[in-house]
Amino acid sequence: MINQAMLALGQEPSSIRELFAYGLARKAEIGEDKVFDFSIGNPSVPSPAKVGETLTSVAASPAQGVHGYSPAAGLESVRSAIAASLNRRFGTNYTARNLYMTCGAAGALAIAIKALSEPDDEIIVNTPFFPEYRVWIEASGDTLVPVPMRTSDFQLDIDALRAAINKHTKAVIINSPNNPVGVVYSEQTLQALAQLLTESAEQYGHPIFIIADEPYREIVYADVTVPWVPSFYKDTIVCYSWSKSLSLPGERIGYALVPDQVSNFDQLYAALCGAGRALGFVCAPVIFQHVAAACVDEPADVAAYARNREALTAIMDECGYEYIQPQGAFYLWVRALEPDARAFAETAKRHELLLVPSDSFGVEGWVRLGYCVAESVIRNAAPAFKALKQDYE
Repeated sequence: MINQAMLALGQEPSSIRELFAYGLARKAEIGEDKVFDFSIGNPSVPSPAKVGETLTSVAASPAQGVHGYSPAAGLESVRSAIAASLNRRFGTNYTARNLYMTCGAAGALAIAIKALSEPDDEIIVNTPFFPEYRVWIEASGDTLVPVPMRTSDFQLDIDALRAAINKHTKAVIINSPNNPVGVVYSEQTLQALAQLLTESAEQYGHPIFIIADEPYREIVYADVTVPWVPSFYKDTIVCYSWSKSLSLPGERIGYALVPDQVSNFDQLYAALCGAGRALGFVCAPVIFQHVAAACVDEPADVAAYARNREALTAIMDECGYEYIQPQGAFYLWVRALEPDARAFAETAKRHELLLVPSDSFGVEGWVRLGYCVAESVIRNAAPAFKALKQDYE
């Protein structure tokens, strides 16, 4: 009568969003200042002024140009502006034909996975991983293959990847800066991955793609830089969103990039367009296509997240928690104080701390703290973190 797989997805909501909804209800019940919600990646930094200025300008334009359909892949002028920005930053030579505008990075990932999918395909993800990868992979009829990252530094484990790759492997999804850990994959890591995939593609007689999920590209700290993955490996599809860099998560605007150098470019790009059509992701929001083009070189306000990172890690240090120092994004990966991360997160709720258990990300024993919140939330949460630590002493 109905699709049972879709029914199961609908009845099992995202644990992150479920915790976020709990937080909203709890704030309404006891007061917003009494709940310390580290659950979801909603940027707390305001959008750049140019975003508002562009919206005002676009809204004053003729309605047909503002609210009418764009081509399925997006306005050519917008795609050209994005390509030009990438060329300035990375020394590339992209044009509009390399880009497909999407409803955020989620749309880009879903389309990229669908475009590549054939019967019996496997797609490797590195654990811990963003939970929705499983949804998009399995919805395309593929098999998700989890491969743990190195526990010493959470860089990719090349030996573990080598053991997981086989004739069915179609792609490896990498996410750098990483959600949930905050690690940035180094040039050395990417070179090793590129060599492995090149050798594996030759061995099995077909391309193995990298799908690079990069919505946090601009949010990095100190002197950390994020390597441009297509410069290391030709068969790379880049999925991007302005949700984090311009603080526009609810506007759902992003792109998928297919470089000319990928195997069978014409067919792959056509398949990307076909996947967008099949999934209903055609004509990304036109107003925000214009915003993206106008604001494509606007810098992200990383300073506020850097302050939050310092404030939160200082609390962790003072209380004696173990964590991974984030190089990018705005999440802190903290060791739970008991093996069962879900139980630890429930204990944290007693102190009004909302922490996402690592089970959601495919591993055990950790929690994720999103520090894209007001700095006051972090500072006011210090006694709660101290009390939570005391519960386990």
